[in-house]
Amino acid sequence: MKVLVTGVTGQLGFDVMRELEAAGIPAKGCSRKEFSLTDHAAARACIEDYAPDVVVHCAAYTAVDKAEDEAELAQAVNADAVRNIAKVCLDIGAKLIYISTDYVFPGDGEEFYEPDAPKGPTNAYGRSKLAGEEAVQELLEKYFIVRISWVFGIHGKNFIRTMLKLSETHKELTVVADQVGSPTYTRDLARLLVDMAKSEKYGVYHATNEGICSWAELAEEVFRQAGRSVKVTHVPSSAYPTKATRPKNSRMSKECLDRAGFQRLPDWKDAVSRYLGELAEEQEQG
Repeated sequence: MKVLVTGVTGQLGFDVMRELEAAGIPAKGCSRKEFSLTDHAAARACIEDYAPDVVVHCAAYTAVDKAEDEAELAQAVNADAVRNIAKVCLDIGAKLIYISTDYVFPGDGEEFYEPDAPKGPTNAYGRSKLAGEEAVQELLEKYFIVRISWVFGIHGKNFIRTMLKLSETHKELTVVADQVGSPTYTRDLARLLVDMAKSEKYGVYHATNEGICSWAELAEEVFRQAGRSVKVTHVPSSAYPTKATRPKNSRMSKECLDRAGFQRLPDWKDAVSRYLGELAEEQEQG
């Protein structure tokens, strides 16, 4: 089995490559240096040249607020480019693992979204990612659509890094408390994606770390584990108006993993602990 991974300069792509290498699976990582996602001919040529058995498509347009002003670009990257990659996978007989998001749902209520729950994205980013899902499902049979949320990993910027940085200069922070979901540690997710790549259990999956919390609760747990004395004041989303509407309910059911025989990701607090350890190692190495 050979695997091609897009978006290797991002948090998830970096960890997927690391996991593939640890498993001794031949893999090629691609970034903008290899091809632009909107250059369909270049993308096709790169993929066909390597002839992978699996494409793990981690690259995406992820600037949620900016997408409100750049809806066409978000659509070009998250939908049109995905359609192109799906066509290439169809032509060469490769499996496609497409990384999607909780933003495809309306984000209201308190129920856990099942994979087949009615969609209803409330912002341009969510609409573009849903269009990508639809392209994959339209063209392919050998696909995995994996929805994730609240991503954090060692290779890039994320909420936890931001909180730790702010804690160096602040003794009190206000954090949104009415958006509830589950964090996703890319190192844990990468292991699941490699397991999926080895299988033929195709379909749509939700894959976040176990347990739920608000952003404020996540911040409090990070400070507790990191030994930082920072008071977190819980505030509503209205305290931090954003151009794009954020979902207040990002709860996603993971029973789909159980039914397919895949292992769920560990509890989010455990993931935070291991991630802080990874950050400490990074600092020690300079």
